[in-house]
Amino acid sequence: MEKNHVVEGRGEIVYESSSPFDALPVKCISNIYSFTSPRDACLAVSLSKLFGPAVDSDSVWEKFLLPGHQSLIPISRFFSSKKELYFALCNNLVYIEDGGMTLCLDKESGKRCVMLSAKQLDITFDSPYFWKWISIPESRFDQVPELLVEVPFKIKGVMNTQILSPQTRYLAYIVYKTSDRFHGLKHIGVGFIGQGTRETKRWERKDLIKLEEREDGWMETELGEFSTEFGCEEIVLSIIEIDYAYWKRGLIIQGIDTRPKKNPVN
Repeated sequence: MEKNHVVEGRGEIVYESSSPFDALPVKCISNIYSFTSPRDACLAVSLSKLFGPAVDSDSVWEKFLLPGHQSLIPISRFFSSKKELYFALCNNLVYIEDGGMTLCLDKESGKRCVMLSAKQLDITFDSPYFWKWISIPESRFDQVPELLVEVPFKIKGVMNTQILSPQTRYLAYIVYKTSDRFHGLKHIGVGFIGQGTRETKRWERKDLIKLEEREDGWMETELGEFSTEFGCEEIVLSIIEIDYAYWKRGLIIQGIDTRPKKNPVN
């Protein structure tokens, strides 16, 4: 941390920094912080204004951006710096795969967050008798399915890990709402069908009435955890009916959200 001592002379008090970083060139400080994280870079600037020009430089924030991020920038938008562009990609969704997925950056780590829309999911009994596709203003996608009648169901999503950040642990969540006529949304089985070529089956009971509300007003329940560090090309996530005594209705699904796992705060 920056330390100061006081020099008195000519009726003035002058603060001189004794930080060892003062002797380093700006380019050297920029290079050091380019190997950290966005959170560390912002913290450095808040602790010492001396770091501002070095840590806020384009060479630092270029490292935190997505490879090929130029293709995600709207032609009509102009960004004065890479830092400004970085936070624009954190705060605004980018639609990919013909609008079937959304992508943004995690503010603290710069890792990619991706949501699969319900249109990208394999839903059993996907017919107008069982599921109705509706448009609601609070959804990020054009249409979402609502379960109309009590029926056992299975929902599966396949995520190509090449879209996600490499060497990262992710958590996956089912994002949903309930209609006024919901029924039986306890006793849901969720888990992984498989990860790459390693077939695993792990079903765990979840209670969708136990709400975890998101900032966007939807609810979410954790499906499980997986990693992109082992070179597998896809991860398969699933929700399955495991207790037929409690058939469900009134479930509205927006999609499956995948976000980097947060490091525990000490």
